[in-house]
Amino acid sequence: MVRIPTIRIPTNRAPTHPGEMLVEEFLNPMRITQRELADAIHVSYQRINELVNGKRGVTPSTALRLARFFGMSVDFWLNLQVRWDLHKAQSAERAELETIKDYHYLDNYAARNHIAPLCGAETEVCQ
Repeated sequence: MVRIPTIRIPTNRAPTHPGEMLVEEFLNPMRITQRELADAIHVSYQRINELVNGKRGVTPSTALRLARFFGMSVDFWLNLQVRWDLHKAQSAERAELETIKDYHYLDNYAARNHIAPLCGAETEVCQ
């Protein structure tokens, strides 16, 4: 029986692409080829190869298949992908995200510029 490794996902660095995790923690140690995995989980070799090479992400379908094959949680694979996607989005959109003000700004802006002019000074909403 093959022992499934216990894997801790580090949070103090950029996340690992799920394909790299697949190769380094599963395929290589277990001596499983990409083609063997593809055949075993009923997907194309191209799908596994693109995942392994970072050109494709883990879809819910792929996560279900990998989880079933390796006897582990679907969430493991989906969380790897979400962490990767989030890291990429944060990196790509960092400058624009920094220009977005939080809802407190909107709340104060709306109160001053939209709500107050709509009501009289004697109403409770404006006090």
